[in-house]
Amino acid sequence: MNTAVKIGEKYSYGDYLKWPDGERWELIDGSPCGMSPAPTKTHQKCLGVIFRMIADFLDDKPCEVYPAPFDVRLPEGDEADDNIETVVQPDIVVVCDKSKLDEAGCRGAPDLIIEILSESTAGKDLNEKFFLYERHAVKEYWAVNVWDMTLSQYYLGANKKYGTPTLAGLGDKTCSKVLKGLEIEISKIFKNLKRVVSATPKNKRRI
Repeated sequence: MNTAVKIGEKYSYGDYLKWPDGERWELIDGSPCGMSPAPTKTHQKCLGVIFRMIADFLDDKPCEVYPAPFDVRLPEGDEADDNIETVVQPDIVVVCDKSKLDEAGCRGAPDLIIEILSESTAGKDLNEKFFLYERHAVKEYWAVNVWDMTLSQYYLGANKKYGTPTLAGLGDKTCSKVLKGLEIEISKIFKNLKRVVSATPKNKRRI
């Protein structure tokens, strides 16, 4: 752990940029969150499959897709970059407003965020990050669960809240509201993978 970072203290994107390149962190409302160790093979395979399908779909379209690590800065207003207190690295992001993109990553809410749940991050992804993405008006949020091979899709409603998710499992197809025409067969995400039964995601949201 970087000894310059003290859990419980507030930090900004300016501080974040000074931390060692070999350490991966996220900032949520100024609080540092260390990233988990290297993701599992299953996690990376699911990420790769989804990323490839979305990238192929967007090949001739204006939206762009990026896999982690990719910094997403979520300002509260028009504060300078150095003063932003929330920087996250979702597994996959899709950005349709290219004015939000720069060499540092994305400033502002992506149109679609996808998180592949792992044992160590499921609680944060389904709770803390869920409300963070909702608050910053991310239009669509997917949570991919490798334990039961399902995909939960949350859509931002007119009330600026995520409603009851659309749940898709093996044998189903999922469609995106943000990326019109994108259709993904859930079985393709988990092709040749065995169901994970050794652990259960903690702090799972009610669906």
